[in-house]
Order: sequence, then structure tokens, then C-alpha cells
Amino acid sequence: MTFLSVDQPDGLVSSTSAIAVDFVRDWQRAASRLNAGHRTAFQHGYWLGAWYEAFDDVAPLIAVLSDAETGKDIAVVPMISHVRRGIRIVEFADLGVSDNNAPILALDAVLDAESTEAIGRALVDALRALPDRFDLLRLKKMPAQIGGKPNPLVSLGRVGSSSLNGNLVLMGDSYEDYQASIKRMQMPRAWRVFDRHAGARFELAADVARARELLDVMDVQQQARMRKLGSRFVLNDETHARFYREVARQGLADGYAVVSALVCDEGVVATTLGVRHDATYILLRISHAGDTWSRCSPGLLVAERTMAALHAQGVRRFDLSIGNLDYKRRFGAERVPLTDVSIALSWRGTPYAWRDHVAQGMRRYPRLAAVATPALRKLR
Repeated sequence: MTFLSVDQPDGLVSSTSAIAVDFVRDWQRAASRLNAGHRTAFQHGYWLGAWYEAFDDVAPLIAVLSDAETGKDIAVVPMISHVRRGIRIVEFADLGVSDNNAPILALDAVLDAESTEAIGRALVDALRALPDRFDLLRLKKMPAQIGGKPNPLVSLGRVGSSSLNGNLVLMGDSYEDYQASIKRMQMPRAWRVFDRHAGARFELAADVARARELLDVMDVQQQARMRKLGSRFVLNDETHARFYREVARQGLADGYAVVSALVCDEGVVATTLGVRHDATYILLRISHAGDTWSRCSPGLLVAERTMAALHAQGVRRFDLSIGNLDYKRRFGAERVPLTDVSIALSWRGTPYAWRDHVAQGMRRYPRLAAVATPALRKLR
């Protein structure tokens, strides 16, 4: 059976699996579980610790799944709960800042087809049994694999159902070979143009103080760019700014957080922020000083110089983040599908789960989606 426990006694929930589900309402209490588990960069302790601290207007809800017989942990699912339009929603700890979401998996977890389905069922059953009376479970942007292991929660949905995807560049040991493969981007020429400016250099932030200075510049540059495009920009508000700076504070010293820049005597021309986990780097944010620097393509150049520097440190997988801007194809990125899952936990959540399923299906039919999307947005 699936055993359920929470901070207050709530009894047991029967199921066909032998998985115990414990819900923890405080990330610090859950953080020590599966420290050595399989995870993506967005389930790293630096990321989640900073996230739960910064986004404190939602309620943490971390599910710990373990073998009911042995007590060994199987997975940790970092989630939150919040209310939207009167609907009680459970989802990953994300709110739009993570490129992907996934459980943390035990290194020795058995993840055959039967086990993955049992893990998904156990989580859903346990959520339905909580006294909170949640209405809807939304699990968005899930990769199919986590550290080479199958993601058990993907079995709850349809692979590739997310409207978003990763953009992965795989490199061999020769960076020169990669440069040759993207020669049409003319990055060496862009560097020569930039290098004509006095004091021109590429820089990886070496300490937290410098990282904060570059993040301050990034906020200003990105806001100016979004204002020019007529788009809303929130990454420099108090909550997001605190979050990104805390990630940098915790993760810079051991290479998890990577902040880089193109700098010359005239100032900071372009910046990036990314995170690194094992041999994978994910580019999260990029900024540049505007059209006056367009001859040296500063946004592309700072990204390419960052990739070169990290390749020299052993990175071989470069994810250029979600979204499908044209430059990612020019860098040779291949799309990596992600999966969304929506499950009604009560009758109140049924229309919203239905809306999500319809939206996922219509992504295969763009013309139909264009007609139906306005109506579906009313149920978001």
C-alpha cells in the first residue's frame, strides 16, 4: 500500500504500490534527503534553497517517496501549493524561473515501467488524500531523463506535450571543431571588432562582489531591451533580484553559478548568467548594451566566449535555454522535448485539467490552436 504521512497525523491511504509518501512543508527539513541523488541543475540545493527563500508567498510542499518496507528514499519532488481563482493548485517550485522541473531520484532507484507508474500513482493518491483538499496538480517542463535515469513522473502525461523545449549543443573534445561547425556565425570576426576597443576582454566573475556588479548591469540592460520591445520585465523586481543574487552567492565559488561579461574601458558591453551541473551548462540570461554595439554582435559573442571558457573546464553539454529563438539553431542546438502533466485532484480541478489537455493536443495543429487559445486562456 501507499503510506501517507504529513506534519500532522492524517492516517494511511490504500493503493497497489508499496511506496510511502511523506509531505514536508519546509525545504530546509527536506534538503538533506537524497543529497547524492540524480537531478538536473534546477534541483540543486543552491537553486532550490535560494528559490524557497525568495518566493516566500507560496507554501512549500515537498513530497518524499520511499520504500514502505525498507524506508529507503526513492525520490524527492520539490513542489509548492497556491490558490488561483479559488482553485488550489500544486506544482513544481518554479514560477517561471527554472528551465526544467523534475524529481530528485535515488542513485539506486529501480525505474522500470512498473516502478515509474507506481511512483506517479503514489504521488497523485497521496495528494488527493491530504486534508488540504487540493484541486489540481500541474507538473510542467519535465525532461524525459534525469542523470541518465527515466523520469518517473513523465509516465503521468504524454512525452513532448510541453510548449517549451530545451536547446542542447553537444560538443566533442575539440572546441576548434565546434567553431568550424558554426563558422557562418563569424564569431572570430565579431571578437576582432570588439577587441579594437581599449581594454576589451572577456571575463568570468571570480568573486561574489563582481558577480553582483555584473548582475546589476544585466538587470539594467535587459530592462532597456524589454522596454524597447514593449514587453513586460520582472527579473529585476525585488523577489527575482534577490533570488538570482542568492544563487550566485551560494554557487559561484564551486562553479555552479557562472556569470560572465564582455568588458572594455567604456564599460560592460554584454553579460550572461548560467548554471553548471557536472558536464552540463545552462544559459539562463543574456544581455547587451544596445544597438550601438551591434557590429560585434555582443550577445552572441558573450555566449560563445562563455561556451569556449567552460569547454576548457570540461563542459561538453550546453543548453541554450527554453524558447526557440533563431540564434540557437545557428549555434547548432537541437531541440529537447519536455513534458507537461495536468491531473485533477478534485471535481473542481477537472475543467482546468481538461483545458490543459486540450491545449497540449492542439499544439500539433497551429491553426486550430490560434482560434481556440483565447477561450482556453479563461481557464488558466
